[in-house]
Amino acid sequence: MLFNSLQYLVFLPTVFLLFWLTPHRFRVPLLLVASYVFYMSWRPIYGILIFGLTLANFLLVPFIEKAVEQKNKKIVLGVTVALNLIVLGIFKYAYFTMDAVKATLGVVGVDWKEPHLHIILPLGISFFVFEFIHYAIEVYRGKPVVKNFLDFALFPSFFPTQIAGPIKRYQDFVPQLHIPVKFKWEYVDEGMQLILMGLAKKVLIADNLALVVQAGFAHPEQFSSLDMWMITYAFAFQIFFDFAGYTDIARGSSLLFGYKVPINFNLPYIASNVSDFWRRWHISLSSWLRDYLFIPLGGSRGGKWLTYRNLFITMALGGLWHGAAFHFLAWGAYQGIVLILHREYEGVMQKIGVHEKLLKSKLYHWASVIFTFHVVCIGWVFFRADDMKIAGSVLGKLFEAPAALLHFSASQLAILQIRDPIIFPALVLILPVLLASTFIINWMNDKKFYQSPPWAVQVTVMVALMCLLTIFTPDSSPRFIYFQF
Repeated sequence: MLFNSLQYLVFLPTVFLLFWLTPHRFRVPLLLVASYVFYMSWRPIYGILIFGLTLANFLLVPFIEKAVEQKNKKIVLGVTVALNLIVLGIFKYAYFTMDAVKATLGVVGVDWKEPHLHIILPLGISFFVFEFIHYAIEVYRGKPVVKNFLDFALFPSFFPTQIAGPIKRYQDFVPQLHIPVKFKWEYVDEGMQLILMGLAKKVLIADNLALVVQAGFAHPEQFSSLDMWMITYAFAFQIFFDFAGYTDIARGSSLLFGYKVPINFNLPYIASNVSDFWRRWHISLSSWLRDYLFIPLGGSRGGKWLTYRNLFITMALGGLWHGAAFHFLAWGAYQGIVLILHREYEGVMQKIGVHEKLLKSKLYHWASVIFTFHVVCIGWVFFRADDMKIAGSVLGKLFEAPAALLHFSASQLAILQIRDPIIFPALVLILPVLLASTFIINWMNDKKFYQSPPWAVQVTVMVALMCLLTIFTPDSSPRFIYFQF
């Protein structure tokens, strides 16, 4: 069930009405049933998977709290984490592992015929597995266990965040379930504002840019260097508006029930360096990797080279978390390398004594923003490409000498499957405007813009957005990008 589908348009108001008509003690069971209906609407069999993992973690983790000796705590924690990772590995990395083994054996002349396992990746498994691991580690660190099974079961299955996050922290989410909230119109006001803005980001911007991006990455050889830069910029904005739009809908849907989930984006494309970018992009995942991978590996405590090792491992595994393919691993490794280079640069600038002066310069700041954006865009090539061969082709195009200015021939527009020859150039011309719009839209959300102007202005803006959604929705709206993870 997609957030931008007719099914969800019926499902969400139905659950909303039932929730507020139901006494408080029955609301968690109601949301739990609704969440399983939401998840099982895709493949009912995978409801057993999420329930089985929920039950296993609910039964195992209390033994961490009860263990007297530290050694026993570590053993139970290890078993719990291993169980979650094994399930994730089977469903997400089985084919990737077999392909790697086959390639390795092929080097020594062995032709291995891998079995076909008929595995279909369950939606959202990476997200709720990370939530289970977070729970186990936090209990190991001294946080209390969740004693009510229904509360615990709703934590990973809560339908607004179930498929693509944000990754929740149980100590923030579960206590909200015990507060007997009363209905407030501000829940509807804020929630619908976020949902509508999320749909606008997804349908009006991301889905229309997807038409250009898909064709560009499918046929990079057909485009010039400058063309491919525009297409790469298009994907940078497509993935932002797609995922930020999903997050807005998730947060808005949660607010309709009086619950709050964490924000996931904070104007990432105005980051002045790659470290700042990762504090602004997919915040719930970045903080998870920091708290449960980078710091346990040693963080920054072991000197420069161990810190760099930990950074590289964390980002490489973060890339692999996104997908079981070498191009995702390459994307993560690239992020690790640029973070290491940034730290080296910072160290050099501090040694020569000009770093603080430069940081205070507006010219330096905005030059850094532009440079960081392009560093991020180069990384997006690995992320978007279907394989390393296509990534190599696109990168080759990006860095070849531009032979001509932007040009869009009839044959290229046919490849893009765009009937109107004005649309593609128009999309390219508005790309710089999208960077400013990311700031404006998020500022409007944060400042609750739609609740402060007069009622007539609020209604006008909402109606205008709904009209735009009706007029400019593509013929087929693809599912959210992060649904595949």
